[in-house]
Amino acid sequence: MTIYERAMEFIADGDAVGLGSGRASAEFIKLLGARVKSGLHVRCVATSRSSDQLAASVGIPLVPLEEAMPLSLAVDGADEVAPNLDLIKGLGRALVREKIVASAARKVVILVGPGKEVPVLGAKGKLPVEVVPFALPLARRRLLDLGCVPVPDEQDGRLFVSDNGNHIIDCGIQPLHDPKAMETTIRAIPGVVGTGLFLGMAHVVLFGDESFNLLKEKQRTTDP
Repeated sequence: MTIYERAMEFIADGDAVGLGSGRASAEFIKLLGARVKSGLHVRCVATSRSSDQLAASVGIPLVPLEEAMPLSLAVDGADEVAPNLDLIKGLGRALVREKIVASAARKVVILVGPGKEVPVLGAKGKLPVEVVPFALPLARRRLLDLGCVPVPDEQDGRLFVSDNGNHIIDCGIQPLHDPKAMETTIRAIPGVVGTGLFLGMAHVVLFGDESFNLLKEKQRTTDP
């Protein structure tokens, strides 16, 4: 069984489902589209334009978030998974919409392949932060004062613009032994829209091997 097939087992006919972004989410969307063609009834909300386009192309019905709340579940990927199932997400640049959809869901199922499990968040040294354009100079200075190494993301020589019309700063960080404090501090910077810290949000994490066959499943047993 793959992690995508296991994630499908959490979906019941008639559910409203949040669709994440990135490689793992794209494979899940393709499988969900095949199930829809076989008669499964769902309503879905995508976290990015790319996921929206993919879902539409495989026949998945899409609705605005307002029409779908509360979502039965959201299925997404992650860049880091800590032992308590806290996450760092956002290297695919959809972190704010992903966090909104995850917050609107009763259950959040995370799909990851090898190398995503870490002993402490920040082990890979990068935390994305989304910032409104006008605040970019201020946010860079404040993040630098926090000990981060803030590097605005650029693509083709221009600042990356998110689906929300904002910029992304990749913060070089040390392992976070108090991620809640870091989240609070960064979010207090005027103009910061959100960070890639997803704390206490994942209910289930499905870990796959190189072929994304299910290796293990971890569920959160305590409230955040």
